Amino acid sequence: MSAFCEKDGGHGVIPPPPASMHHADGAYDQTGVTDAVAEHTPDAAVIVPPRSTAVPSAGAATNPTQRNRHPQDIEEHGRLAWQKASRYTVRALVEALFSRWKRVIGNALRFRTDERRNTEIAIAVRILNRMLDLGRPDSVRVA
Repeated sequence: MSAFCEKDGGHGVIPPPPASMHHADGAYDQTGVTDAVAEHTPDAAVIVPPRSTAVPSAGAATNPTQRNRHPQDIEEHGRLAWQKASRYTVRALVEALFSRWKRVIGNALRFRTDERRNTEIAIAVRILNRMLDLGRPDSVRVA
């Protein structure tokens, strides 16, 4: 099924996210990657932007795969609409989160027991959330 639904008078409606989504960048636009994810998690949505030279596979007209549907959706609706509908932008947010974590907290946990690691993680999350709160402006609507 395409990320775009034909509801609401033909306008693209974003469906709820699938139970499992696997995001990757364009370097992973390969049939082997999609097949490996499908073998491990059959219901998973594989969200990988197609390369500019991507062409549909031989059976795309009769039995399109997830990998074949992405270029079709981009051609029909545009790349930005595809990114929004497929939730591809979530990948960038997650990458930014982990980058921030590693810069501020470090690359590894320091404690060895699960209880202490959980405490270390809880403290780190509070620190990062506080930093985000301090950097977020307080906006007030004027009109």
